[in-house]
Amino acid sequence: MDALGINIATLLTQIVSFLVLFFILSKVLYSPLVKMLDQRAAKIKESLDLAEKTKNDSEEQTRIIEEKLNEATAEGQAIIAESRKVAQKFRDEELAKVKSDIEAERTKVATNIQREKDAAIEEIRKEFAGLAVAAAERVIGKSVDSKAHKDLIEQVLKEGTEVNQ
Repeated sequence: MDALGINIATLLTQIVSFLVLFFILSKVLYSPLVKMLDQRAAKIKESLDLAEKTKNDSEEQTRIIEEKLNEATAEGQAIIAESRKVAQKFRDEELAKVKSDIEAERTKVATNIQREKDAAIEEIRKEFAGLAVAAAERVIGKSVDSKAHKDLIEQVLKEGTEVNQ
């Protein structure tokens, strides 16, 4: 091999040196580098898993919030409908109460009117009786006693009432 320019002793020294250097580099440099790369890959995988989990949790929370929002909306609409029913019922009750009060007042007023009408008719009868006696005294020219006067007035009033009916 000398003809080729290769010296076996130098070649063996170079091979042994290469193997020693390879062994030292693999232990000192390659192993820590591989270990660091494995750790980095594990961290990246862990971050991706955490991101996926966070995304899933976020979607779940969004779904829950939407459900609660829909429930709150439905509950709000139910409360509004119930409020409207209560308001309508209250309005109807108040309207019925007002109508009842108006009818009671109308009845009271009608009773008062009838009472005053009866009192006015009675007053007119008294006035009429006095005028009738005075006219009768002038026509007859004498005084009619009180008992006869009352009897005469009652008779005229009864006849007038029967004719009016």
